[in-house]
Amino acid sequence: MTSPDFIVLTTTHDDQDAARALAASLVGERLAACAQVYPVESVYWWDGAVRNATEWRIDLKTRADRADRLTARIAELHTYDTPEVVAVPVVTGSPSYLAWLAAETAG
Repeated sequence: MTSPDFIVLTTTHDDQDAARALAASLVGERLAACAQVYPVESVYWWDGAVRNATEWRIDLKTRADRADRLTARIAELHTYDTPEVVAVPVVTGSPSYLAWLAAETAG
């Protein structure tokens, strides 16, 4: 099943407990149907230098029409000056999973 109506939106956090709390808040607010939190090693340019850090990646599954509100809420809740927020479209998925995702983010 193809569906441009859904996205996976990603952000990161430098603290595991904070990442889990952020994910729980966003799912609890029904801005995402579910979230996955897992460790990643990040290399990035910040304040004039290459930085390395262990971060916690949060992948949020949601409807595409929730992207702006979800992005705004991440900005409100996040401790980073410039939190990562990127989204990729869901190209295909099982009809039952996408139906569940739509139902859990309705309203």
